[in-house]
Amino acid sequence: MKRLRRIKDLMTGRMDSALTEALLGQLEATKEGAWLAMAMIGGEVGRTGAHEQMRSIEHLGDEERARLIDELKTALVTPIDREDLFRLSRSIDDVLDSLRDFVRESHLYRVPDQIRFTPLLDQVIVGIDALENAVRDLASRPSVVAQDALEAKKAGGAIRRMYQYEISRIFSGELTAEAMKQRELVRRLEIVGVAIGEAADAIADGAMKR
Repeated sequence: MKRLRRIKDLMTGRMDSALTEALLGQLEATKEGAWLAMAMIGGEVGRTGAHEQMRSIEHLGDEERARLIDELKTALVTPIDREDLFRLSRSIDDVLDSLRDFVRESHLYRVPDQIRFTPLLDQVIVGIDALENAVRDLASRPSVVAQDALEAKKAGGAIRRMYQYEISRIFSGELTAEAMKQRELVRRLEIVGVAIGEAADAIADGAMKR
């Protein structure tokens, strides 16, 4: 019966929808995590509260990733190769995990003047938005997926450049304990940028194979 239902889903186009919905669910949780981090550095949410809220957001992201993996086990047709879908999902998970680490370490380190991380988090949100566009376009407008992925890749590159400037600023002063704490936080955001770039590569590679 399950196989017959899968065949019916394939004929009605629902198979692609189930997989893309799980990816979009992951991205929605990831964006929520990025906005939470933004609210935390802006003082709208306390560090302790942000740390607690991030646990729930991470749980939602994990549920959507599990749903994607479950769908992949029985999918007859996928919008892009299974391997690329798995890579994409794993990279999105890495983005959320690194945002979780950023919030957790902010809670632990109590670094002052975190508002300076705003430009990096702005680019994180730009990158996640571009990945969402790429996933939505997989089924409806596959010809523009590569451009969406390029926008995400650019955001990841911008985060890395900002990281380099921040590291230069930190190392130009006295290397106090506070300076090293700042370095650890900005490093977390650089890892987010790398993961966004890896997600962009996965979906671009998959789109090119179609």
